[in-house]
Amino acid sequence: MRVVAVVLAAGEGRRLGGPKALLRLGARSFLEACLQALDRPGVDGRVVVVGHRAEEVQALVPAGGAVRVVTNARYHEGMLTSVHAGLGAAEALGADALLLHPVDHPLVEPETVDRVLGALAAGAPIAVPSHDGRRGHPAGFARAAWPALRAAPPERGARAVLADHPDWITHVAGGPGSVRGVNTPEDLARLGPS
Repeated sequence: MRVVAVVLAAGEGRRLGGPKALLRLGARSFLEACLQALDRPGVDGRVVVVGHRAEEVQALVPAGGAVRVVTNARYHEGMLTSVHAGLGAAEALGADALLLHPVDHPLVEPETVDRVLGALAAGAPIAVPSHDGRRGHPAGFARAAWPALRAAPPERGARAVLADHPDWITHVAGGPGSVRGVNTPEDLARLGPS
């Protein structure tokens, strides 16, 4: 099974004063932390979807071509447009499944990624990590679930696929980082010194 990981990094990050991809977690940006977490055996390609301040975000992508960058000119219409852009890139790379990972979750543990990959390899149409009863990231979508992602209503996004098809989902154990999203300055402060 060929799996492509897609980092969704096109948003404006209005509540944080700019793109979340540019935020720092120690010596690394959020984008760099996410790309490192997704650099796992079983991930055959990585894609970053950029939009707002695209050149600044793209500048954080390692040189050498190991990570593909896709620009979503429609990012202001919502995250689902970035999901579609990433899905198109994954399909072009010959993927059988994709991992969707929002850049505002920079603390995801490699073991969480491995468990999602394992569930996809075992035949799960959708694999989602959970921690303390909360759904986390990255979510894995096998090719069979892609038509539902493409047809999801913009106002509900990819969550609509999870809500409408619970029988497709295999839940795997996620580490605490899988549910530690950063949406506000308070969330950022809880991560500790940057």
